[in-house]
Parts: sequence; C-alpha cells; structure tokens
Amino acid sequence: MFGISDGLVTNVSLILGFVGAQPGPGYIRLAGLAGLLAGAFSMAAGEYVSMSAQQELLHRELEIERRALKSAPEAEQEELAQVYQRRGLTPEAATYVAQMMMRTPELALEAHAREEIGVDPSSISSPYPAAISSFLSFCVGAVIPLVPWFFVRGIPAVASSVVSVAAASVVIGLLLSQATGRPPARSAVRQLVVSMVAAGVTYLVGRLIGVDVAHISH
Repeated sequence: MFGISDGLVTNVSLILGFVGAQPGPGYIRLAGLAGLLAGAFSMAAGEYVSMSAQQELLHRELEIERRALKSAPEAEQEELAQVYQRRGLTPEAATYVAQMMMRTPELALEAHAREEIGVDPSSISSPYPAAISSFLSFCVGAVIPLVPWFFVRGIPAVASSVVSVAAASVVIGLLLSQATGRPPARSAVRQLVVSMVAAGVTYLVGRLIGVDVAHISH
C-alpha cells in the first residue's frame, strides 16, 4: 500500500506540474512515463541497497556471535543466563535454560541473536523480493494518473486523472485503516488530502514557471 501510495502521489504531482506548464499532451505523457520508470527504479534500488546493507550487517553480527560462542562458551553461557534472569527467571532456572541452549550451537546462536541483536537468524530475507515488490507497487500507483492521457487530452484528461487519483487515494486510505485500526473515514480523507495538496502545489508551480514549447522543440 505504501509503495502504491508513493507512486500515486509522485506521478500525479509530476503530471499536473506539467499540465500547469501547458507543454502539450505528448510532453505530459512522456513526463508521466519517465516519472513512473524513474520512481519505480529508484524505489527498487533504494530497497535493494537498504536490505542488502541490513543483511550484510546482520550476517556480520551473527559471525561475531558465532566466534564468541566458540572462543568463550562459558562467558557466553553466563551472559545468556543473566538475560533470562532479567526476564524474570530465578538464577537456577536461568542457568539451566542457558546450559540447555548452549548444548546445541545453532540454538545457542539463535538465542544470543534474539536477545542481543534482536533478530531471528532464520528470518533474514533476501533483498530481491523486496526490490521487486517496491518496483511493482510503485508502478501500480504511478500508472493510475497516467492512463487517461493515452485516450483523451485537455480538460477531460486532467479531470479523469484527478478523479482516478482521488478514488484510488480513498481506497488506499480505507485499506490502510483496516491494517492500523484507525477510523476509515479519517484515513481515507488524510490520504485524499495528501494526494490533492501535492498535486495542487506542483500544478501551481508549473503555472508560475510555464514552459517555452518552441524552445523545447529545438
């Protein structure tokens, strides 16, 4: 939903910015396509780099823990027992649980990773699905305000683009409210206002700056 929302707000803002500058429908379609592709690739690249860096960091932390378990198992067992004591176990129970964990290297590593790093080693995910998901979700949102420009032009295209974005914004807001438990009307109105304000601002900027079509064509 967040990726779709990003694509929706980004591209309707870009398209209406060009509409305000009045360069012609061909330029508006080109801007919308460029915005869709640039935004989608940017989102995917950012997600890939972020997830890759996080994955590398976690693997590094796990390797440090793995080495510590081999080089100083007694100290690591005591450290784990102290963690369980802080969670409410008696010293005897904490020591017993720590001993049981330390008997199996993978269980010991998982326990230390959960308690010290705050991560489950088995839950470290690949960056590729996240990057692809970001790319596709941005495309879904970005294509909504662009589609009308391939069938109509002028005021009908602008109206169709704005109405489709408004409807999509309301739907996104309602879906987000189901996930967050917030009032549906509030989430829908918030999403709608954000989309319309962003689009309105860029439209005004386009009107103020304008564009010299003859200069562009040369």
